[in-house]
Amino acid sequence: MGGVSNASQSPLSPLPAPDRPEVAARLRDALLGASFTADGLLELLGAPAYAALARSETVPALRATRGDTPLEMLVRLFLLQQPVPHARVADTLPVDACLESGWLKRAGEDELAATVDVRPYGGPGGEDWFIVSDLGCAVGGAGGIGSRDEGVVLGVGGASTTLAGITVRTPVGAALDLGTGSGIQALHAARHATRVTATDLNPRALHITGLTLALSGAPAAELREGSLFTPVRDDETYDLIVSNPPFVISPGARLTYRDGGMGGDDLCRTLVQEAGERLNEGGFAQFLANWQHVEGEDWQDRLRSWVPRGCDAWIVQREVQDVNQYAELWLRDAGDHEGDPAEYRARYDAWLDEFEARKVKAVGFGWITLRRTGAAVPSLTVEEWPHPVEQPLGDTIKAHFDRLDHLRGHDDAGLLEGHFRLAAEVVQEQVGLPGAEDPEHVVLRQNRGMRRATRVDTVGAGFAGVCDGTMSAGRILDAIAQLIGEDPVLLRDRTPAQIRLLVEQGFLEPAR
Repeated sequence: MGGVSNASQSPLSPLPAPDRPEVAARLRDALLGASFTADGLLELLGAPAYAALARSETVPALRATRGDTPLEMLVRLFLLQQPVPHARVADTLPVDACLESGWLKRAGEDELAATVDVRPYGGPGGEDWFIVSDLGCAVGGAGGIGSRDEGVVLGVGGASTTLAGITVRTPVGAALDLGTGSGIQALHAARHATRVTATDLNPRALHITGLTLALSGAPAAELREGSLFTPVRDDETYDLIVSNPPFVISPGARLTYRDGGMGGDDLCRTLVQEAGERLNEGGFAQFLANWQHVEGEDWQDRLRSWVPRGCDAWIVQREVQDVNQYAELWLRDAGDHEGDPAEYRARYDAWLDEFEARKVKAVGFGWITLRRTGAAVPSLTVEEWPHPVEQPLGDTIKAHFDRLDHLRGHDDAGLLEGHFRLAAEVVQEQVGLPGAEDPEHVVLRQNRGMRRATRVDTVGAGFAGVCDGTMSAGRILDAIAQLIGEDPVLLRDRTPAQIRLLVEQGFLEPAR
């Protein structure tokens, strides 16, 4: 998460100089030369130790790096924050330049230590990238191994990779990463955006974003300090806006990297509502968010009220926690459970007092995607989907909005004149008692993307199975009517609603 609202800062260790790109380039070459990459780490550590790092467990990785090869030294130095002998890395790294520019510091007479954590990160096109973060924050993202100072900048976490995976990746002119943190989203955007702007309330995060981009060999972004859309000029609009904001609903704003600093879910609501006017026609805004489930209120209606005018929206709730679970999750995230028991109880009470005052019974987590549209009646889909999906989902999300455009542009008569094809890797399941002559019902199931399942009747199943783009929907229904002995006019009349559902959910795709 990146900071987008007010909170105080506490002193943290000095960072490498941001104006020495030639040193970052030399360091990058040295890291690549020693195979300090995502693939190199997996080969060195093995899958169990590599997976343990994502859980913030470092002991397996420490055991796997007890040798003195260049790669082992680099893992201990930059990822596990262990000092290493100067002599062991002198032939691997440009030590003098790294000391001068601040990537390294002396630790005793003959040892060196890193000033920041550096985590290898594989790009979607096979790029070897590096995510820079504060010491102790490269491992496990928000559950990292270091302290939780107010202004700390985290490395890669599950939320970061989720947002990167759901983002639509079409080439664009201008992209905005709002609340950039360590620059992960800006790094991804640099692959397909001509111009990238990254903002954050925390100046330390902007500094680290610059280091991430430089060390990854990516183009520099325009870095701006400020909360929400404050750093954006009135006349600026974008083709893509992404944000992994500090969405945690908490009493106060103790931790900049996660706490929004506004009451309840107001930060996420404000972010979504203000995004619409910042989007170019056809542009996407994509966020991770938390939202309150308030007593006596439909959570879906709450989210519908957030959507700005002139935007299509697709909102997916992935998880719901009751207020006790939610408070415990974020108290553990901050390490409060390991401190003074009385202070832990007081903080727990403060969370529950806040929720009780707002009549909040649970908190939802999920994805919000907006698309700027010129349609007279925008489409608004709010749904719960806690089931496994296949990342990356950017293409799936773009296809969802493309299909909505198609459906919006065709009435029932136009739909029946259209041609459709069955989406890839859709299978049919027949459900019924063993030995029964006919199934009780038929289910179509996707093995890609959202991995949806939907119940259809025999006509819907037969229709989907025949769709290969060659025949119009109407002709297919006429053939089915003849086969089952039904009036084709009646069948044409009652089937378009089912076709629309299958198209909307991605089981069928327009072929022309």
